[in-house]
Amino acid sequence: MATSSTKKQSPAATKKAMDAIALLRADHKAVAALFAEYKTLRSPAKKKALVSKICNELSVHAQIEEEIFYPAVQMALKDRTLVPEATVEHASLKSLIAQVEGKEPDGDMFDAKITVLAEYVTHHVKEEQGEMFPKAKATSLDMQALGAKLAARKDELLLARGAPL
Repeated sequence: MATSSTKKQSPAATKKAMDAIALLRADHKAVAALFAEYKTLRSPAKKKALVSKICNELSVHAQIEEEIFYPAVQMALKDRTLVPEATVEHASLKSLIAQVEGKEPDGDMFDAKITVLAEYVTHHVKEEQGEMFPKAKATSLDMQALGAKLAARKDELLLARGAPL
């Protein structure tokens, strides 16, 4: 018997065909677009809604990397540098997220925190895409299977956060 979940797939579920790196790159691109959109906004209500989306995307992305992608990469590469550095960078991002998530966009300090968050994300993405991803791709990791795990976990986390899929 087919369930409704097999009939209607969420956007992340359709990414199950994507390999892990393609999925993570797509997340990076989506968040960069959200940060670019933030710069154009003036309305505090619109800023707050967009920051909520940014925080959801970043939080879920960091969690799937930490739970699934980073351990697989660390094991495959026998890595002692890239993954620990990326994990520390995630901690800094999480600290900034905590400072803006659910808060009112009340002026220059709030905007400055979003700017710094965007800069941290840009730096982190550059390192992942320039160093970690090429090294991970060169391993025997099954990127399709890893991508499916990432997509499924992403769906779970977005649903738990009440975020649209």
